[in-house]
Amino acid sequence: MLEAKTFESIRQLDGISERTMTEHYKLYEGYVKKFNEISEKLLTADLDAANPSYSEVRSLKTEYSFALNGVKNHEIYFGHLGGDGAVPSGRLSEQLTKDFGSFEKWQLEMKATAMAARGWAWLVWDKDLQKLVNVAGDTQSTYLVWNCLPLVALDVYEHAYFIDHGIMRRDYIDAFFKNLNWSIIEKAFNTAIK
Repeated sequence: MLEAKTFESIRQLDGISERTMTEHYKLYEGYVKKFNEISEKLLTADLDAANPSYSEVRSLKTEYSFALNGVKNHEIYFGHLGGDGAVPSGRLSEQLTKDFGSFEKWQLEMKATAMAARGWAWLVWDKDLQKLVNVAGDTQSTYLVWNCLPLVALDVYEHAYFIDHGIMRRDYIDAFFKNLNWSIIEKAFNTAIK
């Protein structure tokens, strides 16, 4: 059974209000609750009736991935907010420069990815390509590219910004970057490349 984690970032941030962060956190708690509920229902589902058109197992498994990704995406998202948005250093900075030309070029591409996505934009470490890549996901259950580890998770669903920025997604994306804690991201990167 999963339990909702607590995050230091659930407070007023630079350009993102405490109200937005609190309401957003409630959505995360809902994903945790639904994941647990679905997990329980899977214990008694009729496995023999499973089929791809419609079955309880199909419905539960589809929503299981949606809820679990909702939990994981938001834990990364909340976990790396609350910083000062300073430029990263060390191996991560070197890798961003190697893979994108510079930190600024990575940031421009990541912002464009976030503007193009319908749900999430991620910076991932692709273990097969051995490089950093920006990817977009249109729903909570859209998986990242296989064998990739997410390092930055940028929620671009309207609930993440509408209270503070209305339809101005770009302003929210700018605020998101001002609040990244690069030391947490660098730690995740260093673990990913081992």
